[in-house]
Amino acid sequence: MSSRKKIIVDFMRHGEPEGGEVLRGRVDHPLSKLGWQQMQLAAAPGLVNGQSAATSQWTDIISSPLQRCRAFAEKLANRLDLKLLIDDRWQEIDYGDWDGMLLSEWRALAAPQFKAFREDLSKLAPPNGEDYLTFRDRVLGAWQELSQKADGSHVLIVTHGGVLRVVLPTVLGMPLNRSTPLHIPFASFSRVSLQIEAGRVDARLLFHNAAEYAAG
Repeated sequence: MSSRKKIIVDFMRHGEPEGGEVLRGRVDHPLSKLGWQQMQLAAAPGLVNGQSAATSQWTDIISSPLQRCRAFAEKLANRLDLKLLIDDRWQEIDYGDWDGMLLSEWRALAAPQFKAFREDLSKLAPPNGEDYLTFRDRVLGAWQELSQKADGSHVLIVTHGGVLRVVLPTVLGMPLNRSTPLHIPFASFSRVSLQIEAGRVDARLLFHNAAEYAAG
């Protein structure tokens, strides 16, 4: 019996939430009207010359428990008659005391930590929140677990920008503290192929931010 299998994993970041320009970790704002529209476009078939969300091909939908992800994932799963798994490991980092701050204030307050973070991943530790290494390890644990799915699985994961800045650089072999060049807007849609053979996992990014590309 061959041990070779292929799994497709689609990643969708949530759309624009209500609440304005604030830092959202565990702050649980709902999607704005525009946010719903952004995610509906990202989930539509026909993106990028047919290499798209291809909704009829999804076998699994997994979502962060936060409502800016979960509400859309629940509606989509119901429409497609698919089981939805809510997995805490795919939620955003807990920013602790920083959560909910205006982005302008947060950038100034957190700047020293992020400067140190560029040299040492352990230096990012939001006060009374989740340190970066713990966040990274929980996300990568969920990511690595996907290789255990059955051959031919096509998984949609509805998640957050910070999570994608762990997974996508890992796939691309980028340092996690050098991910700034990756543009991950609201409702960003990306696809990764997993080829598994004899226990070895080969991950490849097939496309990134497809919805914005198609709309441009």
